[in-house]
Amino acid sequence: MKHIQKRLLLFAVAAASMMPAGAQSAEEQAADTLAAANEKVQVAFRTVDKANILGGVSVVDVEELTKKNFNNETNLSDYAGYVSGFNGQSLWGMDEKLVLVDGVPREANTVKPEEIKTITFLKGAQAVVLYGTQAAKGAILITTKRGSESPLTIEVRANTGWNVAKSFPEYLGSAEYMSCYNRALKNDGLNPMYTDEEIYLSGVGANPYRYPNVNMYSSDYIRKAFNASEISMEISGGSDRAKYYTNINYGYSGSNFKFGNMKNAYNDRLSIRGNVDFKLSDWISAYVDANAIFINRSGSVSKQDGYADYWKMASKMRPNRVSPLIPLEYIDPKISGLVDKMAENGNIFNGCFLGGGTLDKNNIIADYYAAGENNFTRRQLAFSTGIDMDLSKLLKGLSFHTQFSMDYGTEYNTAYYNDYATYIPEWSSYEGKDVIVGLTQSDSKDKKTGVQTISNSKTQQTIAFNAHFDYNRTFGDGHNVSAMLLAHGYQQTFSKQYHRTSCANLGLLASYNYKQRYFVEFAASAVHTARLAEGHRQAFSPSVSLGWNLAKEDEFQGSAFDELTLSASASLLHTDMGIQYTQNENGQNVVYKYYVYGSNLDEANGAYYAWVDGKGVKSANMRRGANPDLTFIKRKEFSVNLRTSLWQKKFTADATFFVNSINGKIIRPDNAYPNYFMTYWPNASFIPYTNYDNDRRLGFDIALNYNTKLAEDVFFNLGLNATYYTTKATKRDDGAYADSYQYRQGKPIDTIWGYECIGYFNNQAEVDASNDPTNNSIAQHKLGSAVRPGDLKYKDQNGDGIIDDKDQVELGRSCWAGSPLGAPLAMGLHFTLKYKGFSLFVLATGGFGGKALKQNDYWWVKGADKYSAVVRGAWTPELGDKATYPALTTGTGANNYQPSDYWLYSTDRIDIAKVQLTYDFPTTMFRNKIVKGLTCYLSGSNLYTFGPNRDILEMNIGQAPQNRFYNFGVKVLF
Repeated sequence: MKHIQKRLLLFAVAAASMMPAGAQSAEEQAADTLAAANEKVQVAFRTVDKANILGGVSVVDVEELTKKNFNNETNLSDYAGYVSGFNGQSLWGMDEKLVLVDGVPREANTVKPEEIKTITFLKGAQAVVLYGTQAAKGAILITTKRGSESPLTIEVRANTGWNVAKSFPEYLGSAEYMSCYNRALKNDGLNPMYTDEEIYLSGVGANPYRYPNVNMYSSDYIRKAFNASEISMEISGGSDRAKYYTNINYGYSGSNFKFGNMKNAYNDRLSIRGNVDFKLSDWISAYVDANAIFINRSGSVSKQDGYADYWKMASKMRPNRVSPLIPLEYIDPKISGLVDKMAENGNIFNGCFLGGGTLDKNNIIADYYAAGENNFTRRQLAFSTGIDMDLSKLLKGLSFHTQFSMDYGTEYNTAYYNDYATYIPEWSSYEGKDVIVGLTQSDSKDKKTGVQTISNSKTQQTIAFNAHFDYNRTFGDGHNVSAMLLAHGYQQTFSKQYHRTSCANLGLLASYNYKQRYFVEFAASAVHTARLAEGHRQAFSPSVSLGWNLAKEDEFQGSAFDELTLSASASLLHTDMGIQYTQNENGQNVVYKYYVYGSNLDEANGAYYAWVDGKGVKSANMRRGANPDLTFIKRKEFSVNLRTSLWQKKFTADATFFVNSINGKIIRPDNAYPNYFMTYWPNASFIPYTNYDNDRRLGFDIALNYNTKLAEDVFFNLGLNATYYTTKATKRDDGAYADSYQYRQGKPIDTIWGYECIGYFNNQAEVDASNDPTNNSIAQHKLGSAVRPGDLKYKDQNGDGIIDDKDQVELGRSCWAGSPLGAPLAMGLHFTLKYKGFSLFVLATGGFGGKALKQNDYWWVKGADKYSAVVRGAWTPELGDKATYPALTTGTGANNYQPSDYWLYSTDRIDIAKVQLTYDFPTTMFRNKIVKGLTCYLSGSNLYTFGPNRDILEMNIGQAPQNRFYNFGVKVLF
């Protein structure tokens, strides 16, 4: 009966597939079939036929993609539009990933796109199990180009383009700022700070040096566009005995700034990559890879405490406080002392001296002129070598492979720090003309020491090794057997870190398929970590996968299906990623990854003195208790994959359903222990770190691709991928919450928590009612500041008559910071249209279902903060509920500046990420010439965002702006 059901199922699916195979000729179909059969994919420690992969793996052919979509930098987030299950930051929504370049843990930006052959995204647990503990949440494998058995080939590529800022934050000018600040003072019951005359004169621009109105995003300081250019050369070729590849690349880019030492600021990068594959004998071959990178960045130093760069200061420096540059012509020539003082001033720029203010004696603009120069230097060297042995003479199908790698990097800053004086002018008016009649010099004096300082020196070293025996053999009529026995490990050393990051494991892989029709695969790692106590440092991570290619069944022969593979995997991985804790030391959060299982008795930072024999003794406080039974965090996963190809790969689809659990995350479950296990004064706790929290992710990803020939010489390709997943905190220490609606357990792990806003306090009567504990009409707001008219009003969720943290509720799911595709639903769409030598490529991405809070100082304007344009809609009695911002205050605004749905916004977006037009000149033009080919292209990147909150999504606060990049490139083949 089961046999009959199977036949019926196969016949039904095959019948549905009986459609025309398209416009391909028989020769084209045969060529595509051969290419598909030979298509190899780089996975953990080996390459395999794409048809033999059992789900959880996506690959991007970067070498082919670069022909129609060139990028200057290897930014992994750029590939989210091509890869389902990858949102630009994480794989299947997990929070970490391992990046390997040619099998070695390395940063992706150490490789230029033109050096890359493929990038493989290992999403499923079964795909990463051989990498041990550090890849348990996914891995990305970057494989660089190598030489081939061919004549010498030289390819030169040159690019030049311009970065154009998409948007800048909008801040109020001086007059509007002073008016709003006076209003904030009035709201606080205080007297105004600025006179009507000051506000008027600032508004009309009577004298911008006496009445400053500094716009740090204006063309006085910022360029509309800056250039980035690069040139690269690839050399490759070889014979059957030796093959070689070399890439030499140099890139240079300017900066946004057009003044001071930053006017000529630049970034440059020189990289040289080379490899040689050589055959030592019929059974042994070897390879050597080397890479060197030289990075330099020039700029200026800053003396501003807490504000390390211009963009941070641009969000802080108020427009009316200081005029950075004041023309000498304003100095009254009749006052000889002032003239003499300026004659001695060594910091005159374009006929101007450096202005200061009573509160802002120095500023970032003056710094960039006179504080000195800073240069960043980074050097990276990487070396790998390996040997491959064919041991078929010992055992047919047996081979041995080993690789050793060593990377070293160093970076440091060299700078000249100068002291400089600023001058606070004393203004007067003679005959309707403003003149400076006095100058007050700041505490500093002009001083150039000529001494170069070296700071922020860092080093990094990676040593990696792997060795494995491989066995691949076919028995009888299609019984394909393969196996691997692996030893793998690496160690990374970072300066100023006592412990090295280490990963060591043994791996085993055994797989079988019958005629690529039925598949079974078992993979496992025996892992080790030093982050746990002895007796708990080893674990076994297994994975099992099964697959069935229905297209190989007799019922599908002659159908449209080239492949129809259904597979399922179940895995249990052990990882030490996440075994760590954060401790605040001297105002900074420091992450510790070792001895988490041990107790910590702090004898150096006791909280009080005890008196012993008349002497003070500082207390020794327990910071945490010991837990020698702390163990690995576990990734438990089940996934199902369906991969299909129809009509000689004219249409392909790859879909995966996954559910995984990250169990035993490390926390200190305070509420699971009696309250006498900890004290707040002195700050002490006997509660240890334990394996407690559990998370679950459930979702699917799908990638579709369609190729067709629309007409003679017209070819079209369309790709679509999508990822959707949900998250759930399946176990949490919720004892601190009295109400079930605040339980974190059962909620999405990316939940945004906050208050439900129900309007404004529109009059004093409502305020008085809220402050009256006997009045039940409005709940008392206990959020850090007394409420006033114009403050936000929140819903009392638990009905206790008080608004406090017990009233926070679930507001929505967050969007991963820094990733436009970090929303629950991420999509990518790209198409290519080719006509003769022309090709048009377009890439669009989208993210949907995510939320975020407007909560930086652009939105939450506290005290004397710089005012952004959002305060224009601030509450007044006349506006009432029509206001778009709470009443202004010079206080903390603690009642208003809380996470709530008032500040919530949708991150839904569609981005036009890339458009490129390419023209390949006919090869007939270059017959019997030195030049063998020529390609030109125009492109635009990060072009436009569509979304209900585009103005927010395209705006950066306190950091460099987002840029559109317009590029022109030429590729010449010799």
